[in-house]
Amino acid sequence: MNALLITATDTNAGKTVLTTALAAYLQTYCADQTWSILKPIQTGVGDGELYSRLFALSLDAVTPLRFDAPLAPPLAAAQEGRRVEIEYAWQAFETMRQQYDWVLVEALGGLGSPITHETTVADLAWDWHLSAVLVVPVKLGAIGQAVANVALARQSRVHLKGIVLNCVEPCTPEEIEQWASADLIQSLTHTPILGVMPHLADPTDMAQLAQVASNLMIERLIAVPLKSTRA
Repeated sequence: MNALLITATDTNAGKTVLTTALAAYLQTYCADQTWSILKPIQTGVGDGELYSRLFALSLDAVTPLRFDAPLAPPLAAAQEGRRVEIEYAWQAFETMRQQYDWVLVEALGGLGSPITHETTVADLAWDWHLSAVLVVPVKLGAIGQAVANVALARQSRVHLKGIVLNCVEPCTPEEIEQWASADLIQSLTHTPILGVMPHLADPTDMAQLAQVASNLMIERLIAVPLKSTRA
């Protein structure tokens, strides 16, 4: 199944940037591949509207479950007297999976973020049989966050294809090495580092985003058929 879950250690870690970069890569280099983006649950306004605007996607298709308050889904749903109908999101995913060659699924929050009162993003990855990539923001504490989230992924039987480091703020090579040493993270987690995303002044620049994705170990994330060629 050609679907990938983009998850992270927390909110504001860079999931949206990586998802947009992967979509830009598919759009730029894989014209013979059909694809779409799914944000199964969105609280507040944000990613779904961005994807709809950048890629001319239907907002209702991209974000099948939306809640007004920017809170954890079970809390946001409770404010509206609703429940998180995860089965509705699953049906949307199944429909999308049958229609497209690739589905990029952006998680809400981090792997441990709640979806319902009983389940987390890690549970969704297991239930939906999704391989995942973990985005780790480059900042003080990044190494510990990476170790904890990889441990959670293993406990939840989530297949992690690798880790992508993301510079949420401008970073020098020295700062990246000090705050998020790739060698140390790989040694502690036994999970490959697929690359580092630089801080982007304009995270909507399609050409730059496609280039950022191509600089990652992209083949581990998107197995492009031989008939597809990169420009």
